[in-house]
Amino acid sequence: MMRGAIRALVPAILTAAALAGCSSSGGTGTDAGGNDAGKNGDSAPAKASKSAAEKGARLGGAGSACELPVSFDLAAGWKPEAVDVDPGSEFAELGRQGSATMVCEIDAKPAGHIGYIRVWQGKGASTTPRAALEDFVAGAQDASKAAYEETEAGPVPAAEVTYTVSGELLDEPKTERAFAVATPEGPVVVHLGGLDPQEHEEMLPAYELARDSLELG
Repeated sequence: MMRGAIRALVPAILTAAALAGCSSSGGTGTDAGGNDAGKNGDSAPAKASKSAAEKGARLGGAGSACELPVSFDLAAGWKPEAVDVDPGSEFAELGRQGSATMVCEIDAKPAGHIGYIRVWQGKGASTTPRAALEDFVAGAQDASKAAYEETEAGPVPAAEVTYTVSGELLDEPKTERAFAVATPEGPVVVHLGGLDPQEHEEMLPAYELARDSLELG
């Protein structure tokens, strides 16, 4: 399928999945991930973008669109919406990956991109960031070549992963990435997908802004 055709179809498909499976103020389902993960588990993630995103609102605190155990800055134009996954829905699996549940979705379309930063809440206050990411990637589909790194998100100890996703609707394999931090309410995973490699690269500054500005609480 050509890239342009996929661009036209994806927003409608994601919206339909959201309405069917997740109740929110406008959230959608998850990007394709993968089960074949961790093949390069001790390698460092691919080098990220060096450009900077223009800062917009701050997300995560009381009264923000998504109240989270962490807070971080959004890139200007990105639109956050809380996600409430209905466990009784036949599409509830779209809002779960591994043992984590999607709690917030930040849409890049208002900023001119096709993709999302999604925030997932894991289980267990004692779960380490690395363990949370390994569980998250293992719960995806068609993922391989996972590379992990111990790092920081703002001042908070964190782990980060990049991995490759393949699928029959993709013109070529694409990179996805996520970072995780531990909180008293369980690990938080912040994930960046994207329609294709170009979209992923163009959205990296927004992801990096979220990671570098993160604080607990």
